[in-house]
Amino acid sequence: MDYIARIKQIKAERKITNEKLSELTGIPLGTLSKIMAGISDSPKLSNMVLIAEALGCTLDYIVTGTPENKNNYSLSADEIAFIEDYRQLDNHGRELLALVAHKELDRVGMFSEYTERVVMAESVSAPKTAKILPVAQVNSARTASSDFARRTVLLYDLPVSAGPGVYLDDSLADEISIPDNEKTASTNFALRISGNSMEPKYRDGDILLVEDTDSVEIGELGIFVLDGNGYFKKYGGDRLISLNSEYGDILLRDYAEAVCCGRVVGKLKRK
Repeated sequence: MDYIARIKQIKAERKITNEKLSELTGIPLGTLSKIMAGISDSPKLSNMVLIAEALGCTLDYIVTGTPENKNNYSLSADEIAFIEDYRQLDNHGRELLALVAHKELDRVGMFSEYTERVVMAESVSAPKTAKILPVAQVNSARTASSDFARRTVLLYDLPVSAGPGVYLDDSLADEISIPDNEKTASTNFALRISGNSMEPKYRDGDILLVEDTDSVEIGELGIFVLDGNGYFKKYGGDRLISLNSEYGDILLRDYAEAVCCGRVVGKLKRK
């Protein structure tokens, strides 16, 4: 489509005749007719500008067909760097970033229910297209995506003890599927516990979701190895604490070697 065809298309869409366009632009009807017929090989730039203004489009669109950038954004250096970082994320990272942005917009009162948001294509291999949806539909789509997204982590065959210690052997493990969402984002592996020392919240046979870290804060739940024996306990600074009051504290000073193997971030729901 050339510039003449684009002018004719807009004229037809807006039901503007040559006579009306001549009136809107101030271009003599004879001159305008020559432009529209292609008789004038090099129409004056000033006339093309007048036509674009009358038709409510950009000169760039008429000449090249490039759609107008109605956002008219001017990005700072920080914004450009942020966008570059965003483009390197996978779908999971982009989803998390969108959730944080929407929560912050909601906090400052900028997240209107009438605002439209872009729902990104779910697969990184899919074409880079986006569908514009109202906020209510975006939230629904995001929830559905979070509900069904899955990923795999290693589940260790030998249980970490919630009672007597059992040695943590990382050579025996199977892959299991866990939900892939904001709550499980930091999970690196899973462990099945045995015993009742962490009841009532954690029961015998529960599968823990664990973040791989060598330290936890006081009051956090963690996986610990004391002189080769594995424990799931709450960290108390100088001791490990059971949630079940029937079990006493484990004092770290009584062990030659005490190592933190991870932070417990949750557990899988029992089916």
